[in-house]
Amino acid sequence: MIDLYYWPTPNGWKISIMLEECGLPYRVIPVNIGKGEQFAPAFLAISPNNRMPAIVDTAPVDGGAPIPIFESGAILLYLAEKCGHFMPRDVRGRYQVMQWLMWQMGGLGPMAGQNGHFLLYAPEKVPYAIERYGKEVNRLYGVLNTQLGATGAFVAGPDYSIADMAIFPWIRTHTAQQVALADFPHVERWYNSLMERAAVRRGVDLMKDLRANSMSEEARKALFGQTSQSVRAGDHKLD
Repeated sequence: MIDLYYWPTPNGWKISIMLEECGLPYRVIPVNIGKGEQFAPAFLAISPNNRMPAIVDTAPVDGGAPIPIFESGAILLYLAEKCGHFMPRDVRGRYQVMQWLMWQMGGLGPMAGQNGHFLLYAPEKVPYAIERYGKEVNRLYGVLNTQLGATGAFVAGPDYSIADMAIFPWIRTHTAQQVALADFPHVERWYNSLMERAAVRRGVDLMKDLRANSMSEEARKALFGQTSQSVRAGDHKLD
């Protein structure tokens, strides 16, 4: 059994999609990031970076004690190894997938996250930040569009992989990012094809009713107002 510590966000969707695709049994443990539950000591013991998603594999393949894992990219790699799918076995294919996984982790996710923050959540409009991150997100969509035009199928080649699962949730936010998919036809084709997968739909629908359409002041403090003091053991209450 996999315990999934989750909230319905792009990073959370990566893992809910992967678990649905693998068909592994899992139990959802909600982590309400708008209420600061990611700073609870019990969760920090699993995810010391106070970010979800995280998992605990209560039945690892080595038969030992439960294994906790944080960081969505690491979780995808772990689950791919555990279920034996969505990661090529040959060295060339494997590293093609890993490159695009790292591209998402180090590029698309952080840049889209900053773009979304300054477009939607910043208390005041900062034109330089909006332009800076908007242009970078546009550039990254262009990189992805070129890659998908070359592969003709999925991000890392002819086979569906964890690279697709990592990237797709961030493309799903394209409307909030003020990106028109029609401007990137290969991305649009790929996106629509993934949306036809039943496991993908189940993954993004998980707890969808809990996605907030607006942000309270409590949630703003929990998400954007924390410092190193917030992750001290036993000091998880919002100020």
